[in-house]
Amino acid sequence: MIVKNNSKVEENLLWDQTIKNHFSVSSTFPKLVVSSIFIISILCIFHTLIFSNASTNSSSNQELNIIRTVRVIEKEPEITPPVPSPKPTPPEKTTLHHIVFGIAASSDLWDHRKQYIKLWWKPQQLRGVVWLDKPVENNGTDDDDHLLPPLKISADTSKFKYRNRKGHRSAIRISRVVSETLQLGLEDVRWFVMGDDDTYFVPENLVRVLSKYNHNQYYYIGSSSESHLQNLDFSYGMAYGGGGFAISYPLAKALAKMQDRCIQRYPKLYGSDDRIHACMAELGVPLTKEPGFHQYDVYGSLLGLLAAHPVAPLVSIHHLDVVDPIFPNVNRVQALRRLKVPINLDSAGAMQQSICYDKTRSWTISVSWGYAVQIFRGIFSAREMEMPARTYLNWHRRADYTAFSFNTRPFTRHVCQKPFVFYLSNALYNKKINQTASEYVQHRDSTPECHWKMPDPSRIDRVEVYKKPDPNLWDKSPRRSCCRVLPTRKKGTMVIDVGVCGEDEVIELQ
Repeated sequence: MIVKNNSKVEENLLWDQTIKNHFSVSSTFPKLVVSSIFIISILCIFHTLIFSNASTNSSSNQELNIIRTVRVIEKEPEITPPVPSPKPTPPEKTTLHHIVFGIAASSDLWDHRKQYIKLWWKPQQLRGVVWLDKPVENNGTDDDDHLLPPLKISADTSKFKYRNRKGHRSAIRISRVVSETLQLGLEDVRWFVMGDDDTYFVPENLVRVLSKYNHNQYYYIGSSSESHLQNLDFSYGMAYGGGGFAISYPLAKALAKMQDRCIQRYPKLYGSDDRIHACMAELGVPLTKEPGFHQYDVYGSLLGLLAAHPVAPLVSIHHLDVVDPIFPNVNRVQALRRLKVPINLDSAGAMQQSICYDKTRSWTISVSWGYAVQIFRGIFSAREMEMPARTYLNWHRRADYTAFSFNTRPFTRHVCQKPFVFYLSNALYNKKINQTASEYVQHRDSTPECHWKMPDPSRIDRVEVYKKPDPNLWDKSPRRSCCRVLPTRKKGTMVIDVGVCGEDEVIELQ
């Protein structure tokens, strides 16, 4: 009994406590809610007041800014459009004045070879120096020696090693021509051009070639040999100094700084050209090839090469003492003097080949302007005619036609296909109509008898060629000019017009 009563009492106590707690919580919760609402209300009122003040200030400031802007706009004058800045002046074109020649010469051969230089040197327009191994006797005794560049003696090169048994140590002296010319300190120089004393230059065409390149960059410009074997012995990437090469002024400065050290590293090289090439390789500058520089490592007649000159300006002709005179029955100096006549009239067009056909007589005609005209019996494609005929021998005399560094064709394949060659005799310029007239006379040599039943070109004695000079010819994309056979009543005469090809004009026989 006592135990049961106690348990009931405990249950009553627990119940009472639970009820108290329940009512205690219930009475506290409304107070918390009311307090929270009160605090939130105060915060809202506070933020509302701040926002109201800020918006009021902002709107008032905005209105003030608008008013100020309107007043400023009212006060400001009309705005004039900006004046365009003047266009930058284009850089000055390269001229003969910007080129300096360094000509390598031998004192033993000077009296003879200076005659070649006189033919192309322009004392009032060109700058340069002839570098000799030692002083020459009787210098200046000829009446026209004043037409030559100044002479200087190369520095002593005995300190440099030379160990090539087949060559001559003068190669070291010649390889330093460009560096020694640079050290003269001439102003306003863009290009240094190296050449030999037996090289004939066409300065106007040299300018045309060099004008294509940025003289402020490193450039090494020239061409390789006509002999494949020569290029194998030396390099296809080497410019041959006899044909001439050009070095931009910045590259010449870089070369001069390191050349003496460079030369010492190559004592076994043969000549001057390969020493320059070795230094260019160390400077990382490749050869930029221009086909108008001609080394002419050949023997014999240049007819086949000059009559099919590449579509590029004629820049130089080398080995004048080795090859035959370019015109028959005259000496070498006389031949070059004759070549000067058309060069003075139209240097850009000198030696440029044009190909056409005489349809009525089934002849193929090749005009090398300012040099020669060839007439062939039959029809030859333009592809074949632009290939040089082998009128010359390789520099390595035992080599056959496969030893050339370009495609060639035989001079004739049949007795009836031997060309009739007409060489330049004279050229004139008509200023009124801006036209040149050049005359070519047949070179009569032994001609085998031909039994083809077709007109005989031997009955033509002379060819007249009319052409308008175009000094801007090489500012355009390279293309051969076209030639047209014109009707004439002149007996024994062929008349040809040479000029820019028409829009639809094609070298074909229809």
